[in-house]
Amino acid sequence: MSCKAALLAIAVSMLCVNTAQAERRLFIIANDAGGYGVDRCLANGAACGAAAAAAYCRSREFKSAVSFRKVDREEITGAVPTASSTNCRGDACGTFVAIECNR
Repeated sequence: MSCKAALLAIAVSMLCVNTAQAERRLFIIANDAGGYGVDRCLANGAACGAAAAAAYCRSREFKSAVSFRKVDREEITGAVPTASSTNCRGDACGTFVAIECNR
């Protein structure tokens, strides 16, 4: 009977390890790349945004980018900068991108 309990404990611990390794996090960032065009790639979900999304995830100590897309203000909960913010310039005001990262 103790062998079955030990095997069950090992199986449960392995499931916990796999769950921890599959951690995902969604980052909401301002969609402004200073005129380099990366912002359009990220917001449109185009292939050219994949490298920027992957680099962003790696800079946050994640393994890879799972997805990236433009998000509307209505989708964001919490504090969102207003259009009167000093960081807001031109057509990029109020535009945000969601990047989902995986560990």
